[in-house]
Amino acid sequence: MKLLQSINGHGRTYLRSLQRRYYAAQTEEYLRRNYANNISEYNTVVGSLTAQRRHFLLRDVYDDMMLDGIQPSRDTFHSLIAGTMKGARLQDAVFFRDEMKSMGLLPDATLYNFLISTYAIVRDMTAAGLGLNKFCYAGLIIAHKHKIPLADDTATKIIELIEQSKGWSSADVTGATAENVMMGVSPEELFNMPTAEFAHRRGGFVDKRLTVYHAAFHALADLRYVEAMETILKMLEQDNNQSDAFITMQVMRCYLHSGDLDRGYKVFEDYMNSGRVPFIELYVTLAEGAMVGYTPKGMQIAQDALVQMTSRNFNLSQRMGSDLLLIAAREKTGGYTTANYLWDLMQARNITPSQPAVEAYFDGLKEREIPSDDPRLLKVIEILDNYRPRFNGRPQRL
Repeated sequence: MKLLQSINGHGRTYLRSLQRRYYAAQTEEYLRRNYANNISEYNTVVGSLTAQRRHFLLRDVYDDMMLDGIQPSRDTFHSLIAGTMKGARLQDAVFFRDEMKSMGLLPDATLYNFLISTYAIVRDMTAAGLGLNKFCYAGLIIAHKHKIPLADDTATKIIELIEQSKGWSSADVTGATAENVMMGVSPEELFNMPTAEFAHRRGGFVDKRLTVYHAAFHALADLRYVEAMETILKMLEQDNNQSDAFITMQVMRCYLHSGDLDRGYKVFEDYMNSGRVPFIELYVTLAEGAMVGYTPKGMQIAQDALVQMTSRNFNLSQRMGSDLLLIAAREKTGGYTTANYLWDLMQARNITPSQPAVEAYFDGLKEREIPSDDPRLLKVIEILDNYRPRFNGRPQRL
């Protein structure tokens, strides 16, 4: 059987939901659509799907295992839970935990630490007599941020957790056991930390001693709690720590998304003048945050940041460029110069933006008096025509 053949194709889950396979399949058809034959192969599939960030298929893989009568191992459940948590699929993670318990496989400290990073299972931890490590405190902060409805004392709770984390248990459960769950994946990725995608960056981007602070600054920036953010910034300094690039990004985001362009830009300037390693993410954070509200001053700051970024030979990735273009393209007034600049930057490097970004840019061009033979407009139409057969996009609008 071709082990990973059935991983390709997004329609598989949908078809299965319509035809739940409550029938006896012919051998050839069964082999063609089945994920794997034994527990070892299933573990390989789970790891492959997680590496591909196709977390939505992990529940489908588990269904296959049950239909095939294959008993998942403890390592299988660890990998399933870690994978679903990387995709922020909280209900799936809790489902796998419950399935694990029902099979008599009691979760250990490592598994609880996985879960706590996105789901506060404090009572279970206490009952099991397990101590909290830095990833647990960071996870509790994340859980408070995601609580619905958001509590009035969320900022206070976050500050309290930072204080409590300073005496976290030395019994670190993130070592070899966790590494056995997903080989080659950092603890930040395993615990679904906001720094996960930067965990392998060098040059001082992420100071791994500041895990709890990273979660706190990220949460407060999302919530736009400026006063609380400034409080923990003082706490960081009192602990004789310096903001790394990730924290600097969150402080910028908090100010910029709260409408304080001046202080947000000053944080950026202070970092750039400090002699520390510059990172493209700082320019992207400044440009993205400055565009909030589409004020003339903010749009100018955003464009200046992009020009400065380009002059220092930083190049936008397809993801970064698409995200920025999607925001800039929704500007309703002004000269559309930031959107056009982003489009030209990506075209100069033969990078095709994502479909949502291209459609937003096309809509913005249509709202302005653009000649029908404008090179940008013609290129946009060409790209959209190429996208539509693949994604069954909206019909031609010209």
